[in-house]
This record gives sequence, structure tokens and C-alpha cells, in this order.
Amino acid sequence: MMAARRHRHVHGLHCGHGHDHGPAADLRRIEGLARDRFRLESFTPVRVEELAATEIGFPPRETRIEFWSGNEDQHQYRIFKPAAQVTIEDLPPWWYKDALILDDYPYCDCCG
Repeated sequence: MMAARRHRHVHGLHCGHGHDHGPAADLRRIEGLARDRFRLESFTPVRVEELAATEIGFPPRETRIEFWSGNEDQHQYRIFKPAAQVTIEDLPPWWYKDALILDDYPYCDCCG
């Protein structure tokens, strides 16, 4: 049986420390990169998380970007490195956005 994933979610809008460095700043920066890259409106929900992956053979940290379009389409993209190391080059081109839509079939523990 696969070990459960431990999630650490720090969304930049809820941190409120007034500092622009550290994990919360990295997540806000990546949210901005995703909004720019995928041409998302300011009202489009975007979630960026850094997660500890516990699956065998996976890097110890990953960054997950999720956003929603339309009424139901959830898009998800995983980058297998910590948020502090993510750059714009890690994101796919904007026209790849529709390929990131999650389908309605079940995923294994490592895919979603």
C-alpha cells in the first residue's frame, strides 16, 4: 500500500506576515507565473502547493499548480522540485493549458 502524502499548503493570501521572502513568497511568485503563462484572469482560482512526496522513487518535494476554468474544468500541473527552485521555464507553454485538464477517471496515488 502506498504511503499517504503529507500536504503542506501555504497560500500567499493567507500568510499575512508582511515579508516577501520564504515559502509563502515562493508560492505567490509561482501563482503569478502561472497566471501570466496560462493567460488567466485575476478572478480565476489558482492554488499553488509545495508537497512532501512519500512515494518511492519520487523527489522528496514537488510543487503542484492547480487552476479552474469555465464551470468545472480543473487543470493540474506538477513540478518535481521545491517551490523555491521553480522558474518560468518549468511551466508548459500557454497553449498546452487544455492538456492539463483532469479527466473524470480515478488516478493512482502518484497522479493526483
